[in-house]
Formats: sequence, structure tokens, C-alpha cells
Amino acid sequence: MFSSNKYRRRSSPRAAVAVLAILFLAATSVRAQQVSPDTKPEDLAQGEYVWEPEAAPSGPVVVLVSLNEQRAYVYRNGIRIGYTNVSTGKSGHETPTGVFTSLQKDKDHVSSSFKAKKPYTQRLTSSGICLHAGGIPG
Repeated sequence: MFSSNKYRRRSSPRAAVAVLAILFLAATSVRAQQVSPDTKPEDLAQGEYVWEPEAAPSGPVVVLVSLNEQRAYVYRNGIRIGYTNVSTGKSGHETPTGVFTSLQKDKDHVSSSFKAKKPYTQRLTSSGICLHAGGIPG
């Protein structure tokens, strides 16, 4: 994990909404399926998500990614409005912690480092840390 302040960025509601879009709107590109809001986060199957934007129709948005749970939670005005499973970095490509702002968005990104499609990419650091849609290994 990175703990250096050089990887920390201040967040903005605009950036959080962008991250929100990546987690849920991009889900359609990876055969995600919306499930009942009664589904507990720990009961989500691979590719499932809960999305209830009407629970808090306005206000600041925060996306929290839990590395331990391998899950992302979306809050608006402090109210949880969505969650899904995620896959974070693997050994040698660990996911840094901190607060980030989206620096660049690319719906059809192809990684030059990994030579692979990374749909709905949002670059979070100038060193190449990104959030993107894709399959979850399980």
C-alpha cells in the first residue's frame, strides 16, 4: 500500500460523481446485474450490484472502496445509495489508499502497460493508478 502524501488528492463532488459513473454505469459493459436493495453487501454474487439513487436524490457523493471486503460503497449526503463487488490491485500492483480526484476519463481506454482493454477508465494519479470496469476474478 502507498501511504505517501504524494498519492493523496483532495476529492470533489464532481470527481466522486465520475467515480460513481465508473462503478455503476460501466457495469453494463461487464454483464452486471442490478439486484434488490434488500440484498446485503456480503450476499452479492459476482457481477451484482445495488443501486438506489432515489434514497438521497441530491448532495455530495463519496465512493468508498474497501480493500478488505473487495467492495465499493457509494454514499450521497451520508446515505448509502449503492454497492458492488470490486477487484483491487494484486501483488506488485497494490491499490493505494487515500482520497483521489479523477484526472482523466476514457470510456474506451486500452492500457499501454498491460496491453489490455480497460473500459470506462478514470485516471486517479499521474503515475497511472486508475479505476476501471472489467471482470471480477472472484
